[in-house]
Amino acid sequence: MRILLVEDDQVLGDATLRSLQHAGYAVDWARNGKTADMALGDQIYDLALLDLGLPKMDGFEVLRRLRARRSKLPVLIVTARDGLEDRIKGLDLGADDYILKPFDMPELLARIRAHIRRIQQESDSEISYGALSYDTTSRLVRINGLPANFSARELGILETLLMKLGKVVTKELLVEKLTNWDEELGSNAIEVYVHRLRKKLEPHGIIVSTVRGLGYMLEKEDV
Repeated sequence: MRILLVEDDQVLGDATLRSLQHAGYAVDWARNGKTADMALGDQIYDLALLDLGLPKMDGFEVLRRLRARRSKLPVLIVTARDGLEDRIKGLDLGADDYILKPFDMPELLARIRAHIRRIQQESDSEISYGALSYDTTSRLVRINGLPANFSARELGILETLLMKLGKVVTKELLVEKLTNWDEELGSNAIEVYVHRLRKKLEPHGIIVSTVRGLGYMLEKEDV
């Protein structure tokens, strides 16, 4: 899962970034509204955390432009502005939640999970594939009913493949899903993580196929 953090406060932004990464999310950090607007127009995210009092373009305008592009991306406003008019304006512009600073990180993470779960509500929150089951909310993988351990990047690859069953997932998309702006991850590294993932899955009859020149996929079939 990839999150855009929009926050101009260095201390708070750094603490939030580290907590989100520790929770297993890939995070990009935009420190002003203009950068956030450009990122939301060019990149693919699963959720945005949006401050309001931003330099160069305020959060309300960032949100207005996002919804004008007909994006349904979940947006959680995270701000110190506690006035009723600001809350109403943010929600009317299309925010999905309004969180006041200072906040407790466990609550923020719980709200993030709730909103990601909500956008997946049209499908079952648990994906089953052969001996494997994956809970999209808790991000828990079970094989033959028992918890299975994966590194954060192995889990990110598996999650992306499961979300796109029957479709080819390119190396470029995997890099985008697994990294933030400050990281570099080449196609060779993706191959290493896929190799490690295969070693854990193949003994249970779960095969990650290589589509030569394109990427990887899990066949959409009953296994």
